[in-house]
Amino acid sequence: MISTLRIASWNINSVRARIDIVERFLREMAPDILCLQETKVADPQFPEGPFRQLGYNHIVINGQQMHHGVAILSKVPVANRTAHDWQANGEARHVGVELRNGVRLENVYVPAGGDTPDRTQNVKFGQKLDFLARMTEWSATVAQPTILTGDFNVAPLEQDVWSHKQLVNVVSHTAIEIEALSGMQAAGGWIDLAREFVPPSDKLYTWWSYRAQDWETSDRGRRLDHMWVTPDLKDKAHSHVVHKPCRGWGKPSDHVPIVTEFRF
Repeated sequence: MISTLRIASWNINSVRARIDIVERFLREMAPDILCLQETKVADPQFPEGPFRQLGYNHIVINGQQMHHGVAILSKVPVANRTAHDWQANGEARHVGVELRNGVRLENVYVPAGGDTPDRTQNVKFGQKLDFLARMTEWSATVAQPTILTGDFNVAPLEQDVWSHKQLVNVVSHTAIEIEALSGMQAAGGWIDLAREFVPPSDKLYTWWSYRAQDWETSDRGRRLDHMWVTPDLKDKAHSHVVHKPCRGWGKPSDHVPIVTEFRF
């Protein structure tokens, strides 16, 4: 028997401030599981009610007041919660669960890294590289089928940014970040699902800056949000969609949701 499971990931940039568009997305797209990043709310204040009303009764959160925070909202049962501290300072940037079929689902919010791509001048950039290094160590130990999703804050390919030439020294697309992400990918043998469905030669973005007055016309985006799987799950993925129209909804996040459909 084939079971279909649709998993969404979205950096929402405050779940309480944008609960209206989250509800709209869930009503219109109805994924089975929604992974959120940058929820910006402590666990006791997480707005569970709207999710439960829409059938997302399995709620797993790792929150922090005003900053960071991740959540997994699911219509299907999940178990065995984990929360790794890859930032090594207690920030709420990861939460993971296990699905009933034994597949792990890991939801991560990698640090943005500040503005200067030099760890000697910018502590935040060093923290980002160290975060990815800890994730690389973890990736080498992953033993069961795993889906890794979230805001990685790295656009690794030239066609993942609007201009490789102009962004090559801009945080999120620098060679050192790409090398770190590639090392993590190699350590786990991870498959980048978006690029299984959209050729690497095609432009693909999931983030558009708030600074752009007309983000859609200028289309100066970056692909910062990812859905990766261990090799044993590659053939289980049947589609991957970037929901670009959500960037134009009222009071939007600067990220848009990505949704992958799996068939187990």
